[in-house]
Amino acid sequence: MSRILLLALLVGAFWLWRQRKLHGANAMSVAEAARLLDIPVQSDAAGINAAHKRLISRVHPDTGGSAELASRVNQARDVLLKQLTH
Repeated sequence: MSRILLLALLVGAFWLWRQRKLHGANAMSVAEAARLLDIPVQSDAAGINAAHKRLISRVHPDTGGSAELASRVNQARDVLLKQLTH
């Protein structure tokens, strides 16, 4: 019985590690993504893309913004678009 428990714990630990690796340690929630883009959580793809375009033009490194901010804005767009397909 203890071997099964140990195996289950190892599988669980591996799954958690893999999730963090795939989604990053600071994965963004849908609500946080919507707040960042200043749109409702229920926005459609056109609304998400329009908000992304408006914001990325202000925070992109080529326009005086930072790579960190541009990355967060891109992540917000991706999170919201992904939740539309799930």
